[in-house]
Amino acid sequence: VHMGAVGANGGWAVERLLEYGVDTRHIVQVEADTGHAIILVDQAGENTIIIHHGANHAIPEDLLGRALSESETGDTLLFQNETLLQPEAAAMARKLGMRVAYAAAPFDAEAARALLPLTDLLVLNEIEMEQLKSASGQDLREMAVPTVIVTEGAAGGRLHRVETGWEAERFSSPEVKAVDTTGAGDTFTGYLVAGLDRGMPLRQAVALASQAAALMVTRHGTADVIPDLRDVQDARFG
Repeated sequence: VHMGAVGANGGWAVERLLEYGVDTRHIVQVEADTGHAIILVDQAGENTIIIHHGANHAIPEDLLGRALSESETGDTLLFQNETLLQPEAAAMARKLGMRVAYAAAPFDAEAARALLPLTDLLVLNEIEMEQLKSASGQDLREMAVPTVIVTEGAAGGRLHRVETGWEAERFSSPEVKAVDTTGAGDTFTGYLVAGLDRGMPLRQAVALASQAAALMVTRHGTADVIPDLRDVQDARFG
């Protein structure tokens, strides 16, 4: 289920979500333009992204209540920093017994500080992790988020869990030739949360997410080239 807002020019986005089987009943049309991004990719596949928030910063608060009231205990609320109302949504989800998953990108110090106490699963890259530590003045133990996953691109990443005292547990990423890293973090987070929602153990969900993100960076583009599950299962790395 997707909660959000588009402008009068955003019908195509809603239609695309429908094609992917997403419940779009809680996407509303507002006066602002549909949010969009200008993406610059260098020869190494790294990107710089310029964001126009548009309708993403015009989501009506009453939409949250209508959408989340249909959730069930154990469902997951997943969001990141391109919208407003994250603290309100996270607090409401917590009261409803949902798991709150937060991808802290694009990094926003104020948003991150507000959301740490409400987050069950935090996903961010190594640069964002250092920015968060600097902005909050806290280490992982002080942040007290039960599960933190820090991605490190080709190096894989590390997993921190409350039950292990937030000590780093390394995970690897398949070796690939990257042509465009845009959307890799979104792909990783989506596969991770989907795996957990299907009952996968955390390490297995992380491994699946790493494979999906690795396959994603071998393709030029963003949403249209995110691999589906069969792509990931059939992929041969190395």
